[in-house]
Amino acid sequence: MDMRRRTASLHLPPATIGILGGGQLGRMMALAGRHMGYRFQVLDPTPNAPAAQVADGQVVAAYDDVDAARTLASRCDLVTYEFENVSAAVAAALAETCDVPQGSDLLAICQHRVREKSTLAKHGLPVTPFLPISTLDDLDRAFAHFGGRMVVKTCRGGYDGKGQWMVRSREELVNHTEAWSRVMDQHRAAGFDDHPLIAEAFVPFVGELSVIVARNRRGEVRAFPPAENIHHRHILHLSIVPARYPREMVAQAEEIALLVADRLGVIGLVAVEMFVCEDGELLINELAPRPHNSGHYTLDACATSQFEQHVRAICNLPLGDVTLYKPVVMVNVLGQHVESLRQQMGGFPSWVKVHLYGKAEAKRDRKMGHLNLLADTREEALSFVESCGIWSEA
Repeated sequence: MDMRRRTASLHLPPATIGILGGGQLGRMMALAGRHMGYRFQVLDPTPNAPAAQVADGQVVAAYDDVDAARTLASRCDLVTYEFENVSAAVAAALAETCDVPQGSDLLAICQHRVREKSTLAKHGLPVTPFLPISTLDDLDRAFAHFGGRMVVKTCRGGYDGKGQWMVRSREELVNHTEAWSRVMDQHRAAGFDDHPLIAEAFVPFVGELSVIVARNRRGEVRAFPPAENIHHRHILHLSIVPARYPREMVAQAEEIALLVADRLGVIGLVAVEMFVCEDGELLINELAPRPHNSGHYTLDACATSQFEQHVRAICNLPLGDVTLYKPVVMVNVLGQHVESLRQQMGGFPSWVKVHLYGKAEAKRDRKMGHLNLLADTREEALSFVESCGIWSEA
């Protein structure tokens, strides 16, 4: 790329960055960007959302409000998003008048599981076997095709295990019929003409890895060290770095993630979540075209955080160093953990880094913050999680 093309898309401080979404990812993005001299505006339906607390202004509106999004864009030099359930149509409309470096194509792909899996498969990337589902009869055929064991998921929305059903018997297939019919009716009522559900083969995986990759318009690409992820009740509990898997497997995970970023033309960040199968095979479970919970460890353990890296990538600055300074364990703080955390904070070891998100109400299973544990070893950090009692109610 020549210098003229490189600088045409360069956004320097004090440029204003608009964020579609005002949650904790936007908050940490804005905090990182403010250190660099950028300003921020946020669109979110909740007044004084976590990101808005550290931004220069907020447009209080729904994510699919095109007029409100255009108001946001009028205040900004470029617009990004902090989670993939914002409207792809809104992102496309903004791109007509404002720089949206990530575009809307990848957003639309990641918003629909069949589209996401189909796109990855088309590019020769490893995914779990799947079948698109439009009718209840399709579910019967999928059940037979996958040998009586499958996972059914909503194609749109759904996170932390919501909108997912494990099917291991004919009885479970029948028991979930009402819920699936409801999803199909809601899908049609919303005006969508694509598949409402996806059926995936049940994969007897033994663990999960995720890799966060950054790419800018210069063509620079950087992958953060892969994280080993442990979930409780489908919600991410721990991210362990370096991952406790063979070096060759971790390198392969990084290679797959770099291929995703290249073949899908990512600008900004993409998180690639993978199953580790019993035979060592890696299969992509899903993508997130944004900063990701499993990358929070980078805030304290890496030369550059995922949030600073995202700002660098969308502004077309040189990407930062992704060196891991020391082993780290990230542990999520949910609503049920907050009170115990506050009672114990005064006695935490010096290597415990606390990050709270400024959410008004601590609800059960709501992500309220996280800790980065920078002990000398992963084992010492994991022992702290087990012994302190904060996460005894996972």
